[in-house]
Parts: sequence; structure tokens; C-alpha cells
Amino acid sequence: MKKLSILALSAFLFAVSCKESKTDNASTATEQAVAEQQGEAYTVNADSSSVKWTGYHKGGLNPRFGTMKTSGTLSLDGDNLTSGSLSSDVNTLVTDPASVDPAQSEGKTSADLDGHLKSADFFDAAKYPTVKFEITKIEDLAAGTESKTEGANKTVSGNLTIKDKTVNVTFPAKVAVANGKAEVTSKFTINRQDWGLAYGAEGDPKDWMISQEVDLELHVVATK
Repeated sequence: MKKLSILALSAFLFAVSCKESKTDNASTATEQAVAEQQGEAYTVNADSSSVKWTGYHKGGLNPRFGTMKTSGTLSLDGDNLTSGSLSSDVNTLVTDPASVDPAQSEGKTSADLDGHLKSADFFDAAKYPTVKFEITKIEDLAAGTESKTEGANKTVSGNLTIKDKTVNVTFPAKVAVANGKAEVTSKFTINRQDWGLAYGAEGDPKDWMISQEVDLELHVVATK
């Protein structure tokens, strides 16, 4: 009976450690030269644009999700995206209350999580209030490339700066341009420790409370 219980527990732990991926895994590199602005500048509409984030406990359990507001500009030469710079205000970070059940979180609410994420344990918003993304390269998505982003047609690379660290990330994206409006959408996953966000993921991996992986869903709308 004891042996059976151990086997059952092992199977359960294996199952919960493999969360279904709904995003592309971003590849990373060192900081790269920012792409030159070519063509017309489009202004990002902060009310129509969104950056959704999702974090997980160990094994993909108890996802927490929310949004941050973003602003910035995109540059387009005709229908071709050539460059862009986006800024997200950490102080606009909001956790969706639907992702936090106080009854299962020792009485903690989504507002409590907001405060913790803005603290020095994570983003340290008082010292580093902005997350920045600057495009370094845009290429056509290679033929046959599978992506979790529906309609993905480009590969976008850019310098992502969180706190005082910059890492270049590359991911598939859908870029659509029509009637004076440009939209960029993507769903990709990063490893937060690449930016030194190590809270809850330090020491022996078996003891980590919070997954290193963070899913990001990007929807940027910009107009002339």
C-alpha cells in the first residue's frame, strides 16, 4: 500500500509539472542594437493596447494573471513594421481578482499581490517604474514555423529591460496594417530569472514556490 501511494504521488507530481503550453517560448540573447526608425511614426493607443501577464505556482498550478498599461510608438514604412519602442508603467500593474481566491490564499487578495509584485521582491516599482521594449529586428516568419499566436507572420526581436537588466528576446508575432492602424499581437513565455526576478525560485528547484516561467500576451494598437 505504501509503495502504491508513492507511485500515485509521483504520477500526480509529474502530471502537474507539465502545464499545457499556450504560448511560444521566446529565445534570448545579449542586448542588440536598436532598429533605426524608417517611415512614419504611429502612436500606441494605451486604451486599446494591453500587456497581459500570467504567472504560476510550481507545476503550473494556481495561475495568477493581470495586466499592465503600455504606451510608445511604432514606425512603419508602408505596410512594413520597421522599429518601435514600448513602455509599460509598473505602477499600472493590476492582478485580476478572478485569479486570487482569498479562501485559498491565506486571506490574501489581488490587491495584496499587486503590492507584492511592485515591491523590491519583484519589480521594485519605486526604483524602476518602467518596463521597456525596443525592437531590434523584424523578419518574415520562416515558412513552416508553428506558433501559438494565430496568424503569426513575423519574427520580432527586441531589447526587453526590466529593472536594471536588458535581455534581447525573439518571438513570433502577427503584424497587421490597414487603414492607418497597425496591430502587433503575440503570446510568448520568458524566464523571469533572466532579469534577476528570483523571488520564490531560489535554491534547490524542488523547493521553488513560484514557476520561473511567465506568459505574456501582447496586443499593441497604434495609429498615425
